[in-house]
Amino acid sequence: MATLLSVNVGLPKDVPWQGRTVHTGAWKYPVDGPRMVRRLNIDGDGQGDLQGHGGEQRAVLVYQSQSYAYWREVLERDDLDFGRFGENFTVDGLADDEVCIGDRYVIGEAEFEVTQPRVTCYRVGMRLNEPRMASLLVAHHRPGFYLRVITEGRVRAGDRITRTRTGKGALTVADTDALLYLPGADPAKLRTALNIEALSPGWQQSFQDMSRRLDRPPGPAPAAPGWRGFKQLRVNQIVHETPVVSSFYLRSADSQPLPPAMPGQYLSVRIPGEGQPGLVRSYSLSSAPSATEYRISVKREDRGVVSTYLHTQLNRGDVIEAAAPRGAFVLADSHTPVALFSAGIGVTPVLAMLHQLAREHRSRAVWWVHTARDPGQHAFAEEARQLLARLPHTHAFIYYTAPDYTAPDLAVTGEPCVTHGRMTSEDIRKLGIPADAHAYLCGPTGFMSDVTSALQPAGLSGSHIHTEVFGALTAINPGVTSQGTGRPHQPPGPQGTGPSVTFARSGLSTCWSDQYATLLELAEACDIPTRWSCRTGVCHTCTTPLLAGRVQYTTQPLEDPASGEALPCCSIPTTDVLLDL
Repeated sequence: MATLLSVNVGLPKDVPWQGRTVHTGAWKYPVDGPRMVRRLNIDGDGQGDLQGHGGEQRAVLVYQSQSYAYWREVLERDDLDFGRFGENFTVDGLADDEVCIGDRYVIGEAEFEVTQPRVTCYRVGMRLNEPRMASLLVAHHRPGFYLRVITEGRVRAGDRITRTRTGKGALTVADTDALLYLPGADPAKLRTALNIEALSPGWQQSFQDMSRRLDRPPGPAPAAPGWRGFKQLRVNQIVHETPVVSSFYLRSADSQPLPPAMPGQYLSVRIPGEGQPGLVRSYSLSSAPSATEYRISVKREDRGVVSTYLHTQLNRGDVIEAAAPRGAFVLADSHTPVALFSAGIGVTPVLAMLHQLAREHRSRAVWWVHTARDPGQHAFAEEARQLLARLPHTHAFIYYTAPDYTAPDLAVTGEPCVTHGRMTSEDIRKLGIPADAHAYLCGPTGFMSDVTSALQPAGLSGSHIHTEVFGALTAINPGVTSQGTGRPHQPPGPQGTGPSVTFARSGLSTCWSDQYATLLELAEACDIPTRWSCRTGVCHTCTTPLLAGRVQYTTQPLEDPASGEALPCCSIPTTDVLLDL
């Protein structure tokens, strides 16, 4: 008979950690006497990060005394008191390889249902002062699990635990955890997981995404990058598209053919730096994917060092360096309708997609929606018009936002539908884009957010809405309350002497120093926006395109990232590297 050995609670508090402050409820301590268990937690308990912990599906965390004994031996520690793993219930029995998702148990006056394994989280490592702990819990198949409260009631240490129902599918906690986090997912177990109603919605979504990837018809393997590192490209032609936008046509400096790019990909170009690694920026390819030369179209920004250099110092015949075309923002090869939304210079990647559609997919219905300040600032207007004319099923809409712009009489000009003013949610609804369409968005962050918010109520699923962001991505730093200075900068202290590390999105290059344990720690020292959760190579939240160079893993991830990607949380550079951060 399983037994509740300890009830542990603790309210969230601010904890100093690596020069920052983390708001966490991981510090749990045993309490005497009965405690009321309610729908969201136990009286006297709380969670600091409700995105990953707590809530109705994760009201109570369970860990086993047998796992405590196991870790005391493996970690060679004698200070592991109950509550140290952040659990609310320390139990005798209920092993992770025996308890199933959907099992129900009565403890004291309350009844519970098993909903999911523990989330991989760096904070259990904080609590134990063992940074590897999130990875170890998964690798050793001892994660622990969460309970949903079916019936509220009082519990106390010493209560017996009685199982009242076995979960549908008999999928254990350990198997469920391994299915998500370890390589070699078993398709049969994945199908079982998808049919377990008791599984928490977050894990259901993760398994649905896995299932879609596995069910996708096999196609050609993703093309490897056209070359490693940086390659010299020669400027063959410069065309001024508008007063502030110029196109640069690039060919290989060694006269070798350039590998074809996919519609929507970008080039990362590097210009010389003074006494430091060169500056790197990424620009979408605006040319047809079948073109014999690459075309990048660059808007000159007032404080843009690289864009100013390209506009004022680069001439025909000059040579620049570039990494091979990259990026996952590419046109899907299917027969579904396509909606291409852009604003300003965001037109470049979707223009490449339009070239591809006009060349190979003329039967697809296409919506072309672009926002510019006025006709004088509308780059590629004529080029887009000619491409649209080759597609029989097109719907073109242009928005000009300049206050003094006057829309022409369309009956006279024969132009696409032109509107004076900003596009609204109602405008998007009236476009009539079908629910099975794929939408591709590129432009300022606010523009893409507004369009996304309007497309979803119109029937498009989130998986069919694709966006391209060239600035730094929104950080994911769960629980961290103290932030950096806000602007990327060189790391403090003496300059490193190791390989060059370039953060492409943030426009910062620095040299590696052995004072940092990982690339993630270096990025944080530079106030580069980062994304992570486990910090030990389990969750892959930090997965980042590795545009150039090589890394090695100081802690081997439980599953290797895809080719051309790296996990900064557990890697260091072995050569000069260019990261899409």
